[in-house]
Order: sequence, then C-alpha cells, then structure tokens
Amino acid sequence: MSENSASSSSLPVPAPAPSPTKPALPDFQQRYELLVASISDYAIYMLDSEGYVSSWNAGAERFKGYKAHEIMGQHFSRFYTEEDRAVGLPERALNAARHEGRFEGEGWRVRNDGTRFWASVVIDPIRNADGVLVGFAKITRDITDRRAAQEALRQSEQHFRLLVQGVTDYAIYMLSPQGEITNWNVGAERIKGYTQEEVLGSHFSRFFTDEDRAAGVPQRALETAAREGRFESEGWRVRRDGTRFFAHAVLDAIHDEHGTLIGFAKITRDVTEQRATAESLEQTRNALFQAQKMEAIGQLTGGVAHDFNNLLAVLSSGVDILHAQNPGAITLRVLDSMRRAIDRGALLTQQLLSFARQQPLSTALHQANALIGSFEQVLRRASGPQVSFVFDLAPRLACIEVDEARFEATLLNLVVNARDAMPGGGTLALETRNVRLRENEVGTLPAGEYVRVTVRDSGTGMTPEVVQRAFEPFFTTKPVGKGTGLGLSQVYGFITQSGGEVQIRTELGKGTTISLFLPAHENAGGEEAEKQGHAERVLIVEDDQLVMAVACDLFETMGYQVQTAPDGVTALRLLEQHGVDMGVDVLFTDLMMPNGMTGLELARTVRERWPRVKIIIASGYPQQAMQGDPADLHEFDFVGKPYRLADLARHLRAPG
Repeated sequence: MSENSASSSSLPVPAPAPSPTKPALPDFQQRYELLVASISDYAIYMLDSEGYVSSWNAGAERFKGYKAHEIMGQHFSRFYTEEDRAVGLPERALNAARHEGRFEGEGWRVRNDGTRFWASVVIDPIRNADGVLVGFAKITRDITDRRAAQEALRQSEQHFRLLVQGVTDYAIYMLSPQGEITNWNVGAERIKGYTQEEVLGSHFSRFFTDEDRAAGVPQRALETAAREGRFESEGWRVRRDGTRFFAHAVLDAIHDEHGTLIGFAKITRDVTEQRATAESLEQTRNALFQAQKMEAIGQLTGGVAHDFNNLLAVLSSGVDILHAQNPGAITLRVLDSMRRAIDRGALLTQQLLSFARQQPLSTALHQANALIGSFEQVLRRASGPQVSFVFDLAPRLACIEVDEARFEATLLNLVVNARDAMPGGGTLALETRNVRLRENEVGTLPAGEYVRVTVRDSGTGMTPEVVQRAFEPFFTTKPVGKGTGLGLSQVYGFITQSGGEVQIRTELGKGTTISLFLPAHENAGGEEAEKQGHAERVLIVEDDQLVMAVACDLFETMGYQVQTAPDGVTALRLLEQHGVDMGVDVLFTDLMMPNGMTGLELARTVRERWPRVKIIIASGYPQQAMQGDPADLHEFDFVGKPYRLADLARHLRAPG
C-alpha cells in the first residue's frame, strides 16, 4: 500500500452538518382542546355519564359566569331553572341523548349571578371503541337576542293579524299574483257576505259586476297594480246575495326582498251611503241655485208686470175716453183693435204675476182626485184624439190646500204641453199618489207627507239644457207663434206659491214626466167638508155585488170612508141604529132594489129624517124613462149607469 493511499485511507470522514431543530407539534388531542378552549361564542363542555361537568371552555365561562374551578365536578342541572329541575328536564335531556343519540332543545338557563338567558342546547353522547357510554358533549349558545327579535316579530305579526281581523269597516285581504284570494278578514265577510271558507282560492273577479268582468276591469286592475305598484278605483261590486254596493278599492302590489311580485294587498270599503249623501248634497245645491234663480226672475217679472199694468191702465182709460166721443167708423175699428190688444196685454200681465207668485189665491182643502174627476172631460178633450189618456188615481188620497181654478188650469197646461210633445200621438198618463219625502229629496221641500200629481207622456222629451230653463217666463222650444212660453212658468209659480215643488224627469226621445208635490192634509170633516163640496163618509146601497165593488173603489179613490148596505131596508136600519154618530154625509143608492123599498123611497125617508145628508140616486135607465113622475127624481142628484169618477165628482161638488 502506498503512503499516499494509506494516508488517504486513514483520513477521518467528516460528519454531516446537523439540520435545524423544529419545535415538537402537539398531538391531535392537544390541538382539539386548544380549539375548543378558544371558542367564546359557544359554551362547549363535557359531562360524565351521570351529568357532572368534566371540562369547561371560555365560551361556557362567558355565558354562564362560572370559572372552571367553580363548576368542575358540579352537576349540569344547576344551569336549569327551578321549574325545569322540578319536572326532571335535565334527566330527560340526558336520557334522550343516551337512547336516541342526540338531544336538541331551547329554554331558559340560569347564570352564576342568578340572571336568565335563552339557550339553544345540543347534547351528544360520547362512547368508547367498545360502544360504552363514557360521557356527553354539550354545546350551549346564548340566543336571547335572537329570541327577543323573533318574539317581537311574532307579536308584531299577531298584533297585525288581530288588527286586520278586528277591522269591520274595511274588507282587507290578500291575493296571489294571479288574483286568487289567499286570506280574508271579518270586514270582508261583513261587507261582501262570504265566509273565509267560501272564497279562499277563488278569483277576486267574482265580486265585480257582469259588465265589469266582460270589460276586463279585474284583469286591468291587477296589471296596473303590478306595473305601477298601486291601483285605486270606485265602482259597483256584488255581494254574495246578489245585491250591489258602491265600493272604494285600493290594490297594492307586494314584492319580496329580491323585487319579485308575490301577491297583492286589497282594501275595499263600502261607500254607498257616502256616495248617496254626496249626490243628495249636490242635488240640494242645484235645487237651491235653481230656486234662487227662479226667485230672482220672479221678482224681476213681478216688477215688470206691475209697471206694464200701469201702462195698460192709461191706454185702457184713453180708449174709453175716445169711445165716449162718438168717433167715426174707421176710428171705432181702430179703438176696438186697441181694446183687444189691451185685453191681451192684461191677460199676459196676469200670467206674469202668476209666475212671480204675486197673484192672490183662493185656497181651500180639496181632494185632488175629486178635482181631477170633475175636470176629466176637459182634460180628455184637450189631449186630442190621437192620444191615449190613462187616469191612475190612488185610493184614500190625502187632501191638499189649493186654489181650485188655478189647480185645474195647471193640469190643463201640463196636458196641453204633453199633447204638443206627441205630434204623432202617444200615451199620456195622469197619476196621483200619497208620498213621504226626506229632507231636500225634492227641491228644497222639508221632510213630510205630500200628494204627488204626475203627468207623464211618451213624447219627444227634453235635453238637460232645456230642463234647466223650462220654468223661465217666455222660454219655449215651440215655433214662433205656437206658444208664449208661460205655461210651465205659471205651473211653477202656482205650485211653489201653494207650498209645493215641481220636478221634471225626462230623456230625449223617451218622454217627459212632470210631478207636482203639494203638502198633504188630513181629510177634513164637518164645516171644512162642506166647504169642499164633499163629505168624508158615504153609505152605498146596491144589491149587485160587482157594481157595489166598483162604486166602493170610486169613492175610496176620492178619499171617502165607505159603508155599504145590500138594500134600502138594511141601509135605513143602519142609519136608525147609529144615527148622527154614524157620520154619513152622502147616501149613494141604486134606484131599483129588492125587499120592498126602492132607492127613491129610501132617499125621501133619509131627506126627511137627516136633511143634511147629500143624496145621489143611480140607475141604468135614463131619467126620462123612469116610471112615475120624473119630477120626483129631480129633487135628488141623479147619475146614469155606467157612471164614472167624473160623474160622481161633479155631483159631489154640486150644492144640495
């Protein structure tokens, strides 16, 4: 071996440089314990198999207020309230975890200082490799703030539900995006008549009228609310029983936090009464304005008429003076023409004064049906041959206080106007009724009982503009020379001067109805009845039951109280039994009757014993054809069969 090689082989081999030393890593158990110990938002600790605390983390110390040395070895039931310990809740929790593999719950727990907090608790069993239970892992979280927020939300929702359900004046309910009803309050049930079970799931369009559904109103409401966020409207809605009410409705769109439409909130209120009140107020305002306008025109017209009368008086006196000077033939003809013009001017001023309510009235209590009956023939002739005239007079009509002649002139004016509105013929009806009016229901009339006299035609009707001016003097729609324009103004002046009101209802092409409203009076008796020319009670003697029924209807129509008898003997017995107390003012008897007493004999007996009773004899034979002396019948009023209301009214109003 060479030296070099020996030398080289004998050199020492250097040791490798040592690597840097790393700190020793804790095992898994250590890392887990550090993790658990550092958690402060959860109380995480261990229990042994009997429920005694065997570990404690920072979160447990923060929530429960115990240091580790204060609680280790203590039973976990000390965290429960006395009420929960008394019912064995801690033991039940361990048993549930032991047998079911887990226990989860919420409840009140108690801190070291005695205060309470609301805890969310999870208990899991811990078992060794052999499956033997060695303890429990318990995780507790303080959720007092979250529970308080949930409770506040729950109470708020409950209060809102109670509020919505307690509202009865509004229908408040929810709709799906398609319009199906999803809930229903008490107000909706009261207003619309449906229970919640009847409407849930149905479409809200069921509350709309057929006309609105056909026009697509419900769908437009949903589309508008979805597009604009809100839809507000008023209109007629239908209740469950089919009746209608006028509703004010608001439909609001509801979106979630992402802006997605999830439905609609609908609020409906029944405003039928408010609408009627508003309409009534508007009518009252219009009536007041019309009354004020007519009053102003009336004052102006009255002043002009008085001045015109003074001028006519001068002209009339001048004509009389010229007449007295024996003028020639030509001058005389001129003066006669002037006299006729003055007379026409005087008539015109009387009409103007009538409108202005400055014409004196001769009023008395009258039965309107009797006045109409006695004037019926004149009215029929005035209506003309092409008009079908119908009289519809209500029985037991109350009395009215009017000037008889002016009342008849009023009816004549209305009938002539109606006739002129039907140049090709038509139907004209005259109707009487007892009515009760509310305050300002017609014009400015106060509430009370009234008699309504109505003239209705099937003529051309009027436009709203014509109606507004219909009562103005000299206003007319007739051609020049065909009318003065004073007819309706006279009617208005007379009726208002009599304490009443005139109402026009008309539609172009569908005719006109003019109603006169006059204050009703109780049927008069005694001296007032004599002033009217008729009495209150009539004794009808007739053996034919059909004729008797017709006669009773006619007299009741004129406001009479009716007493009947089948023959003269019975009638006389009634009068003898009751005498004056019976209060018979009129005897209406058939001439030929059974049981041996004729109507004439009955009439003579009654005339002798009760001279104040008015007597009318009826017969199917003409008066001239009666057997015996016709003069015997002349001492009594006589009507031939068949008789009409006008015939009876004429005799009742005649003296005797």
